[in-house]
Amino acid sequence: MASWKIWLPVVKADEEEDLVDPQATLREKCQAKGHIESLYNKYQECNDRVNGRSKTSETCMEELFDYVAELDHCVAHSLFNKLK
Repeated sequence: MASWKIWLPVVKADEEEDLVDPQATLREKCQAKGHIESLYNKYQECNDRVNGRSKTSETCMEELFDYVAELDHCVAHSLFNKLK
């Protein structure tokens, strides 16, 4: 039986340098925008309503998708400029 070795690149960072995920930073900034914050609040209201009921077929997928899509759209404007 042949032995296969897969070569994967290794990225090493300086131990002194704290790596910061630019996507996380941009998500925090975008979260503070009014329309994205309102979509998040709408999702949370739906989530609270669904969790408050014992028998329901309602899900909050539409609200979640609306929120995440808008957040990702906001982040995408700046994220790729920060990648090396």
